[in-house]
Amino acid sequence: MSRFRVRFTLEAEEDILRLFDFLLEQDISAAERAEAAIAKAIEVLEVFPFSCRKTIGGSGSPFLRELIIPFRDSGYVVLFEIEAPRTVTILAVRHQREEDYH
Repeated sequence: MSRFRVRFTLEAEEDILRLFDFLLEQDISAAERAEAAIAKAIEVLEVFPFSCRKTIGGSGSPFLRELIIPFRDSGYVVLFEIEAPRTVTILAVRHQREEDYH
């Protein structure tokens, strides 16, 4: 089975740091668990990126998708695009309770 290469935009990396920093102020252990949950979930994109839901609205592209990551009583949403050749680009990451991507 061939794998997809997963890469992050600078904005997505900043999103993850922002989310981690927010949790770090509240609970170091929760921040570490969240970081691990996000990393583990992103591994799915290496093999099955088309299994994630298509985005609602926007360009309507079948290659623009969202990965839902459960964590505690809510979770995170990863916006990504499937690109050729066999590349997944993570565009943004947000907490499910945030209004939209940053």
